[in-house]
Amino acid sequence: MDNYRAFLAIIISFVILVGYQYLFVGFDKPATVEQPAQQQTGVSTKSAVVPQTTAAPVVTSPVISPPVQAYDRKPKEITIETDLYTAIMSEDGGGIKSFILKEYKETHAKDSQGMQLVKTDATQGTSLQFSWGSIVGMQLLYDSDKENLKLSGDLNKSELRMTAQAANGLTVERVYSFTNNSYLIGLSIKVKNASSALVQGLPQLHLVDKNFLGADSPAQKFMFAGPAAYVNGELHEVPSKEFKDGPKTLQGTIDWVGYEGNYFLSGLLPIEGSGVSFTMQGNDDLTKMIFAGSLDTLQPGTEKEYKYNVFYGPKKLTMLKELGNNLDKSINFGWFDVIAKPTLWLLNWFYKYLHNYGVAIILVTVLFKGVFWPISQKGMKSMKNMQKLQPKMVKIKEKYKNDPTKMNQEVMNLYKTYKVNPLGGCLPMVMQIPVFFALYKVLLMGIELRHAPFMLWITDLSAPDRLWLGFDIPYLGGLPVLTLLMGASMFFQQKLSPSTADPTQAKIMMFLPVIFTFMFLNFASGLVLYWFVNNLLSILQQVIINRDTKKAEAVA
Repeated sequence: MDNYRAFLAIIISFVILVGYQYLFVGFDKPATVEQPAQQQTGVSTKSAVVPQTTAAPVVTSPVISPPVQAYDRKPKEITIETDLYTAIMSEDGGGIKSFILKEYKETHAKDSQGMQLVKTDATQGTSLQFSWGSIVGMQLLYDSDKENLKLSGDLNKSELRMTAQAANGLTVERVYSFTNNSYLIGLSIKVKNASSALVQGLPQLHLVDKNFLGADSPAQKFMFAGPAAYVNGELHEVPSKEFKDGPKTLQGTIDWVGYEGNYFLSGLLPIEGSGVSFTMQGNDDLTKMIFAGSLDTLQPGTEKEYKYNVFYGPKKLTMLKELGNNLDKSINFGWFDVIAKPTLWLLNWFYKYLHNYGVAIILVTVLFKGVFWPISQKGMKSMKNMQKLQPKMVKIKEKYKNDPTKMNQEVMNLYKTYKVNPLGGCLPMVMQIPVFFALYKVLLMGIELRHAPFMLWITDLSAPDRLWLGFDIPYLGGLPVLTLLMGASMFFQQKLSPSTADPTQAKIMMFLPVIFTFMFLNFASGLVLYWFVNNLLSILQQVIINRDTKKAEAVA
């Protein structure tokens, strides 16, 4: 096989690797429902006092900014503290003002605070505010039954009850249920009709989110951040371009909705069908969302309860699976899911015993190399045999240079005579590409690798490796030691590997380690570590093959 083709295949593969993030990450075209243009400036469905019960279809509404509301007293802020997070709930609308994770930092800096999942302020809106058409607006002043709430091992569960009076004799009661060792929060909202008239309303929970991707990792700019939902058995990640010119709505059987980044998710899980549509509006920086139910009717003296679970936390696969509602589907490895999830499980299994994800990556690399060792062995031997046939092939090409058809026939006869497969050297590489992509996705998306240290200067396996020298290196900052070692190992591996290339092609191939080194400069150090160890194992395998070949030739 012409080495030029092999070289081209490698380049194309890694062009795909870089382009993959731009083209496919988050590119899940949702089955959206366009909102009519005239609905983009206000709420489309209004609640009103009505003379009789009427059947009402599911109606969705675009998101609008909440009006500034003046109250007769200052709304209180209630601090909820557990072992996992510190949250602040506001009596102004009953929503969530702050949510800081204790086990995850905002950045890798030593003095960094916990990861804040609520990036919005009061002027932009507050998540988890509730409305019931035009009778119950988002801006209600609630009375809470607690000033603060602190959970611990002795007090594992507790509730926060908030009550507000709305127009037309309606009362809204919302109850948050907290568990000390869980990110899942129960939310029950009751609308009570104490009037003498029948009323109708559309229950809507409002979500407001800003991008909370980790700014300290350059790779994060390639990852999806925005509204997402699991509807009708499919994950929908909706980029802002889908709703920047007007609201977009997803409808159907909804398991969860929310806003996600690469590592974290703020989600809402309906209980007993409390939500049937999810509407999004906004831009790259700020997204406003509505999770709406069906139109309901309340007779005088009756009430209606809407139940949800709220999740603000890390996208950790094992934990999300335990929580149910297909919340684990928010971790989307795409085409390589079938390989990526077992790989993540392996990493976590090794970490459980070794407590170092860097060492876990090395062991997973060794394991993968062991699986592919026989295939690689055949490929390398095939290349070695191809190298031996190179002088004969040169003679054939020279002899039949004016007759391409005859030349190809003679070359194929040569392969048959010496039982050489011209594709033997390429197939092992092609077969390992899906594994590489899968591991690439795991190391880029697994929250386990976020801020995970390895050794020496590598303190974050999800970020590029940089050794600080006491001064800034242009463009790089620090010295990418591991990346340079990876490039050097690739160069050494290339020198050991048999080549059938002509002198011109051989010179081109010499640039390949340089190209790869530049490509890997801003890759996660965990991925560079994998590639470096894989190169070392390939070098070991080639040394063994070369030694065995020399022994066989000596015996012959």
